[in-house]
Amino acid sequence: MPLRTRLLLTIAALAVTAAPSVQAATTVQDARGPLYATVAPMNQTVEGRILPRMAILLDKLMAEKRDMTLDGVKVFEADDKFLPGKIAIGLAYLIVDTPRADPRHGQYLAAYREIADMTVGDVNDTWGVYYYCQALLMLRDAGVLEQAVSPATLEKLKLKLDWRRFVRADDLTLINLPNNYYGVAFSVARLRYQLGWEDASASEALLGKTLDHYRKYSGAYGFADETDGQGRFDRYSVLLIGEIAHRLIEAGMPASPEVRGWLRRSVDLMLPRLNLRGEGFEYGRSIGTYGETAFLEVLTAAAKLDVLTPEEKRMAYAFSSRVAARYMDFWFDPAMGSVNLWEHGRRTDAYRGKHRILGENLSLGRQYIYTNAIWNALGFKDQPADQGYAAWLDRLPQRTVTWFARGANDRLLVTLRDQRLDGETRVIGLPIINGGEGQHMNSPYYPIPSSPGLLQHVADAAFPQLLPRLTLEDGAQLAPLAYARKAKVVGAGARTVVTYRQNRMDRLGQKAPVADDRIRVRTSYVLEPGLIRRTDVFTLRPGVKVKAVDLAFASFSRGAVSKGGVTTFAAGDVTGFEVEGLSCESRELNNEPAYRSVTGAMTALTTCTGVQEAKRPITVRWTLRYR
Repeated sequence: MPLRTRLLLTIAALAVTAAPSVQAATTVQDARGPLYATVAPMNQTVEGRILPRMAILLDKLMAEKRDMTLDGVKVFEADDKFLPGKIAIGLAYLIVDTPRADPRHGQYLAAYREIADMTVGDVNDTWGVYYYCQALLMLRDAGVLEQAVSPATLEKLKLKLDWRRFVRADDLTLINLPNNYYGVAFSVARLRYQLGWEDASASEALLGKTLDHYRKYSGAYGFADETDGQGRFDRYSVLLIGEIAHRLIEAGMPASPEVRGWLRRSVDLMLPRLNLRGEGFEYGRSIGTYGETAFLEVLTAAAKLDVLTPEEKRMAYAFSSRVAARYMDFWFDPAMGSVNLWEHGRRTDAYRGKHRILGENLSLGRQYIYTNAIWNALGFKDQPADQGYAAWLDRLPQRTVTWFARGANDRLLVTLRDQRLDGETRVIGLPIINGGEGQHMNSPYYPIPSSPGLLQHVADAAFPQLLPRLTLEDGAQLAPLAYARKAKVVGAGARTVVTYRQNRMDRLGQKAPVADDRIRVRTSYVLEPGLIRRTDVFTLRPGVKVKAVDLAFASFSRGAVSKGGVTTFAAGDVTGFEVEGLSCESRELNNEPAYRSVTGAMTALTTCTGVQEAKRPITVRWTLRYR
């Protein structure tokens, strides 16, 4: 299905400065962004606010070409390996959606031809290949491909835009890429088939490989391990089946009952996490605005494939409208002329560094364009969000446990909905999902509670946020990260108890977890409204000596005062942090790069340390109290 919109660029370009935030009908605003009691229809946000901003960026690109600068970044000198493809798809939308009678239609075709010639030799990998192939198919279906791309450049693109550049053709294995790239490879092969560049055999084989791999590493629970069985389950584990579903939708291919079943599992994880703000995943990598569009993509695919009930479909649309509004109200920075993932206290993964600023604007814009097109086709165009959405949220289960793997190591996510006195429900997640190389040492993967505005992480940061770190006499640092076993979740009313054990600790300092059996640990959590308590009991092998134990808590509260192991806060949602077994001190943070979350800078840091004797098990317990 071609992804089209009905953008009238002349009106939209004028409307971009006039479109007020009151379209989003916000009632409460804070550092987390607006709380949407009511919200504009998704189509109005996309066509009236998101698309015009994309048009401005693309006009700037067409005027400045290689010299384009966006918020201080020279976009063509920034080593964005997907940029040519993202530019191609963005400009394709301009061409397809501009009436042919408009003089700019011809101007856009000429500009496309010039920029395609200019960028054909640039690096363009994986997702960039997919975007470019999709753009060429859009142009061909619109009957303007020959005008938009010169014959010589098209021949070069036919050779460059190939899935074989990142997949081994002999055995269809990925070349140093995570598993979500199987779906990208399938999409590229299918698009090449649709463009007439190859037969259907490669796309069919890659689809089979994609589903076989998903089946093998999702196991009994239906979520994709992002590694080859090492046990890392994050945003991508939930999103991947949504991406596969969308690629099937785009290719006009049916989704099997198995695919629909996997998609339903992701839906079941997401629904208890919906909220009034449009917030998404709060743990793992590539979150922030992408943590929100992950929900958008999965729920939209599920709506299209009739995986949702009629009521769920209405609620998914109500949430999708909030995600779109939040993108413009919270993530887009008018002063930068860009989405903001990097400035004013924000920090994201190095993978999505600011060198990708233009590409991030274009790829995010495209996600809103094509999901909005699906909602429009489903009959929701310009429809207001269901007024019963807030009441429906209140009926969601108070506690949900989602299993990813059980056995040698357990992987699970506990989701709690904590009703606050002011009426807004706080969503708290406890992800026990850490395994595999590359991320095990970073705080977004720690088995600690997460909640927007309350408990957040720092991308690519390895400080011991809410997690005891033990330094042994030989200098080795061990942490209870990657080897959870015998996990249990017991709920009684509003109280939830989570327990698990680890017979091995993770020895830090290497890319992948290193098992160290000199210490084992039993961990328990107690979560109830206004309180979270974690207790770790470490048992040492004979002769093992621990030199020190430390942990930290970076928060959004202010006025921290620490005495012994007790810290109180004068302002903010966290009111107290008590640590037994360690002594703590606190200091204010002033937008320090090391303590910036995806949404903004943390404001207080509490660090706790202690020297331990190994004559008996070492117990470290912390209790966090919040409003």
